[in-house]
Amino acid sequence: MITPFKNGKVDYEALERNAEFLIRAGVTCLVPVGTTGESPTLSHEEHELVITTVVRAAQGRCKVMPGTGSNSTSEALSLTKWAEKTGADAALVVAPYYNKPMQEGFYEHYKALAEAVDIPICVYNIPGRSAKNIEPDTIIRLAEIPNIKMVKEATGQMDQASRIISQTDLTVLSGDDSMTLPHMAVGAKGVISVVGNIVPQDMIALCSAMLNNDLPLAQELHFKTFQLCRDMLSLATNPIPVKAAMKILGMDTGELRLPLTPLTEAQESALMETLKRYGLLGI
Repeated sequence: MITPFKNGKVDYEALERNAEFLIRAGVTCLVPVGTTGESPTLSHEEHELVITTVVRAAQGRCKVMPGTGSNSTSEALSLTKWAEKTGADAALVVAPYYNKPMQEGFYEHYKALAEAVDIPICVYNIPGRSAKNIEPDTIIRLAEIPNIKMVKEATGQMDQASRIISQTDLTVLSGDDSMTLPHMAVGAKGVISVVGNIVPQDMIALCSAMLNNDLPLAQELHFKTFQLCRDMLSLATNPIPVKAAMKILGMDTGELRLPLTPLTEAQESALMETLKRYGLLGI
């Protein structure tokens, strides 16, 4: 989920509306305060209140797995404990970024979190943002810890996903919309989606088709959503383009927090053409 802002502040009413839109579309889990939710620029108080707001908005109608990661283990512990206390069903924990731990550091980080809470932990591996890969051998070790249950796989390496799926019982979720079909083809169970903020039904249909072994339908939906992902998300760093799309579609103000900056006029025009081609705007 995006984090809506209005006049520089978190717009909690809009956050509730976005949650309702996604729940009514049929999503199985809401994921606030992740990368798309601009978590790096939220204060700890805002981070906690966003989690609480989404849990309350869900009212048990779907699961909630907020982002609770940090490059400080103590901060990640605090946020993960808050998620558990407020009623979240699981926690999405990004690899510690910037300080580039050794593999043993990754292991001890996640082990400390898993031993401190009872909710399931999803290891979020995105070396393009965190600067270092959590190697498959480390994830295979982490899988032995009882409540480490999931991996958000955003390395772009199918070999890594294949090793994890073949050698563990972890639930693997694609961390890249356009990789959903190939990931699910080797055994992943779904996607933590960015474009799902605007086309949740299509992403749900793609995952359902794969889970039901309907490859022709899944391929059709993959090629349809792939073009939207490619043309929208290539314009700028996520979540800049998806927030701009939501503004165009009347779903959000489109506000960002620095250091993220809005699309240029040319980029916004290109985005409008992309949305028209997809059928989200009138021609």
